[in-house]
Amino acid sequence: MNQSTEKTNKSSIWENIKDFLHLHIDFTDKISVSILDLLIIVTVIFITTILLKIILKISTKNLPEENKSKFNVVYGYFKWLIYLVILLITLDNIGVNITAVFAASAALLIGIGLALQTLFQDIISGVFILIDQTVRVGDIVEIEGKIGRVEEIKLRTTRAVTIDNKVLIIPNHLYLENSLFNWTQNGKLTRESVSVGVAYGSDVQLVKKLLLQAANTTPNILKSPEPIVIFTDFGDSSLNFKISFSVNDSFKAQLPKSDIRFKIDQLFREHNINIPFPQRDVHIFTTPK
Repeated sequence: MNQSTEKTNKSSIWENIKDFLHLHIDFTDKISVSILDLLIIVTVIFITTILLKIILKISTKNLPEENKSKFNVVYGYFKWLIYLVILLITLDNIGVNITAVFAASAALLIGIGLALQTLFQDIISGVFILIDQTVRVGDIVEIEGKIGRVEEIKLRTTRAVTIDNKVLIIPNHLYLENSLFNWTQNGKLTRESVSVGVAYGSDVQLVKKLLLQAANTTPNILKSPEPIVIFTDFGDSSLNFKISFSVNDSFKAQLPKSDIRFKIDQLFREHNINIPFPQRDVHIFTTPK
């Protein structure tokens, strides 16, 4: 009798638990979720959280320490997006009418999506920059004709300082839409040049000698690799040359370029080498009255 009563009690408890688990919570007339469904959702979210932490640890393993905190912020953004996708998939699998959920939130999601479109483009670009190290702090970059030394890389923008000490804020999505020139990705040493034209009839060997002399006596121009002179073309009114040289700080290349132009002008004057300028003959015709 006691065993029968005990079985009856256990059966009653189990029935009560089953009834409790199948108790439905109605959010709308079309969206209803049971207690069991909620437990399944919580379990799936818990497992997803563990997997995301493992993925985060693997993804940031080889990142520099200063970039890990930035990547953690990215993780925070995309974590909620992944949670939303997992939640919708779970709701669909447990029999919740996902169409009703989308219908209830469609207008809100469209508005948020349009408002945050550019923001997400910037953030995604920032993630790519952090992962593939296309641009690093200290690099000199050129984009849309603007040149600056990168001072800080954030998730949405890159902060750079121009040659004239102005702050240049570059939205990261521009890296996806435009060609980016990284002047210093292969190292700080860059090759620069200055062009000059001399009058026809000038001693071209003397011109070459003077150009090399100007480069070798100008401060901040490296002796190795050696400067070279290129006879570029026979112009309309001049023989065109280019002196090519190396500097170890391309961000300040305008200064040695200016110095070498001063030096070239001085040497050409001393050796009677003329730098021609375009001349035009104007003929005035008068019509007899």
